[in-house]
Amino acid sequence: MFGLSPFELAVIGVIAVVLFGSNLPDVARRAGTTYAEFRRSLNDVQRQFRDATSEVKDTFDVSLDDPADGDDDASDEDDGPSAPKFTPPIK
Repeated sequence: MFGLSPFELAVIGVIAVVLFGSNLPDVARRAGTTYAEFRRSLNDVQRQFRDATSEVKDTFDVSLDDPADGDDDASDEDDGPSAPKFTPPIK
C-alpha cells in the first residue's frame, strides 16, 4: 500500500495512537467522511467535464454535418474548387 513496508505502517500506526489516543476512532471517522465527500466532489467535477466535452463535441458534429443556415453559398462549396470564369475579349 503506497509502497510502504509493514514495519513502516506499524510505525505510522503507533504514532497515530500516541498522538490521538482515545480520539483515534473519531479522527478516523472524520477522515473517512472527508475522503468520501472529496471523492463525490471529484466525481461530480469529472461528470460535469465529460458533459461539457460531449456537448461541445455534439455541437461541432452537428454544425459540420448539416448546414442549418439555409445559405446557397454552402451548396457552392460542395461543388469543389473552382477557377475564375474566362470571358474572351470583345473585338
